[in-house]
Amino acid sequence: MKSITVPTPPSHPDPRPHRNSTVVDLFCGVGGLTHGFVAEGFHVAAGLDVDSSCRHAYEANNAGATFLEKSVDDPSVPDLLRDLYPRGRTKILVGCAPCQPFSSNNTKGKQTGDWRLLGVFGDLVAAVEPDVVSMENVSRLATFRGGEVFRGFVSKLEDLGYHVAWDDVHGPDHGVPQRRKRLLLLASRLGPIEFEPPSRSPDTYRTVRDTIGALRPLRAGERDLADPLHWAAGLTQRNLERIRASKPNGSWRDWDEHLVADCHRKASGKSFPSVYGRMAWDEPSPTITTQFYGFGNGRFGHPEQDRAISLREGALLQTFPPGYEFVPPEGPWTFEHIGRHIGNAVPPEVGRVVARSIAAHLDATAASTEAASRGLVVQ
Repeated sequence: MKSITVPTPPSHPDPRPHRNSTVVDLFCGVGGLTHGFVAEGFHVAAGLDVDSSCRHAYEANNAGATFLEKSVDDPSVPDLLRDLYPRGRTKILVGCAPCQPFSSNNTKGKQTGDWRLLGVFGDLVAAVEPDVVSMENVSRLATFRGGEVFRGFVSKLEDLGYHVAWDDVHGPDHGVPQRRKRLLLLASRLGPIEFEPPSRSPDTYRTVRDTIGALRPLRAGERDLADPLHWAAGLTQRNLERIRASKPNGSWRDWDEHLVADCHRKASGKSFPSVYGRMAWDEPSPTITTQFYGFGNGRFGHPEQDRAISLREGALLQTFPPGYEFVPPEGPWTFEHIGRHIGNAVPPEVGRVVARSIAAHLDATAASTEAASRGLVVQ
């Protein structure tokens, strides 16, 4: 691993409390959560992840943040994290432990030990004692193993003296143009903490049309020369026939019988209606997964063009900025590589919700502390 140079925060204190804090992002991936914090004016020192292929995207799009190729259960990590937090600044530790073990799409989750990483996250909180903690994961985490894993994490934080708030957050309520529901947790040693309220209602949700409607049309297998990420996977002749027979919000059940795959004719296949469908223009998209570029992997067909959505369209639906660079100019340019990074990411807009919630908490805490020092009562 290359030598580590951790950027230092500004030397002059900023009167806004959240500007005098330092953030470290665990399981950072390509930097979706970090990007949300950067956009809200936080200083992010570093992100940790075991996947070295995330380094370019993380550092190229988040100036000042360093990518550290580290497993969170490496014995050196507690000391490393302590060194990342400058003395006198508010310490913020955030992250999204890998969610696959808790996902309803993962039939092997209960047979693996990967869910233990949430416990490792808790151990790091105990070792480093950050002032504020945030954790993001799939909603099913709250009920995984009867809720035992999540309750244990929350109890550990409370035993350490943290005030804990958590909720299932619906993406469209906060400007994310996809029907994505995630569990978000905030915890603070400074006092009670809460999430900012939703900024949108169903009549103002961002839609597929709002997000990708202006992009250049593509055929299946075509790539936009002006934007290499606007690239659609190819389709067989059979799947071209299928997508032409598909409807927005529909599935393979809309097709003529001769187009239906053998696996869906079986009783076991009839329980998978949400595949081989198109998105609807004037609604949020389905949840973007790591295989969103494949027509058969969900309702990932373009609303009217005969293809699956492109890599760029998936990134925009995940709320990455149009210029977000996922790989170096020389590649690797593969659907599997880039699609995995985009689908695994925390949407930057969700990161901004978390960051703004923490900023409001720090502002309120600072105001209360100042008032107390002056003998005033803050209502």
